[in-house]
Amino acid sequence: MIKNHHDSVTRDPLPPGYPIEPMHDSYGRRINYMRISLTDACNLRCVYCMPEEMQFRKRHELLSDAELLTLVHVGASLGVNKIRLTGGEPSIRPGVVELVRQIAQISGIDDLAMTTNGVLLEKLARPLAKAGLKRVNISIDTLDPLKFHRITRWGNVDEVWRSIRAAEEAGLRPIKLNCVVVRHFNDGDDMINLARLTLENDWEVRFIEMMPFGEISDFQQGNVVTFREMRERIENAFGPLEEASYDFVDPSRSFRIAGAMGTLGFISSVTEPFCQGCGRVRLTADGKLRLCLLRDDEVDLLTPLRAGASFAEMRTLMRDGAYHKPWGHTLAAGIFAENRSMNQIGG
Repeated sequence: MIKNHHDSVTRDPLPPGYPIEPMHDSYGRRINYMRISLTDACNLRCVYCMPEEMQFRKRHELLSDAELLTLVHVGASLGVNKIRLTGGEPSIRPGVVELVRQIAQISGIDDLAMTTNGVLLEKLARPLAKAGLKRVNISIDTLDPLKFHRITRWGNVDEVWRSIRAAEEAGLRPIKLNCVVVRHFNDGDDMINLARLTLENDWEVRFIEMMPFGEISDFQQGNVVTFREMRERIENAFGPLEEASYDFVDPSRSFRIAGAMGTLGFISSVTEPFCQGCGRVRLTADGKLRLCLLRDDEVDLLTPLRAGASFAEMRTLMRDGAYHKPWGHTLAAGIFAENRSMNQIGG
């Protein structure tokens, strides 16, 4: 029987008799990557992510450490070997370093990463690296202090910059910097200044098309800057970009400014989706298995887990859920996810 949400964190290995059986969806894509939201809460209020007056879920509505670890064990038994911790802001979860240590010790998990806004990473980078975190993606949408505060509403870009350096010193490499490009906010010189960082740093600066979600979807849809626009603006400043590599499983299309140490990535989820190579599912902070970032298809795992479902039953729920993963989003048809904002999904 699986421990309930009042029990302490388990260090037990997978139950005996459960050989790894890779899960696939109905299109034959292998599902081996799970993005886990540690919390829906955040210490910033980015304009493209949530309303400023956002209300977050109560703690008891979210997965406990024990429940989360149980579901990671279940995923590992189904061939999940890659985990990314997201939020909200994952670094604000109480006991995050110990939770990372426990996840890193689970047999079969080969790659453990985190996406963070970097506000707390200056102090956490070294402890997280020692606990088993491999690398980080850090959100930074502009280097301009005033614009950064405007986009994040509460943020200080100097804190993020110090965190980038701390992550690099702690060995959380390769460093990837995520920039969500918002029309009239950071679609001009801000992109150019971020791209310039790759000239002398072995980093990947990634420019991301803004995606529509929930109650701020009108704002998001009206302010999308497309991959083609982004690339054109950067090439106007630096000349033609060289294609660095292509992996159809990676959502980021990688390019390089001629002679640069680092690379530029473009994530074109809206205009040029990469659904054919998607092997991801998402575990929301409230225990739902979300099958596609941009669709509302979900499987409730927390309710049966708290009702005492066995490991085998949870395994069946996750495997069957993944099998019904949709081919891709329906933005072209004007249909987008409405039941959650980005912070409630985990990106």
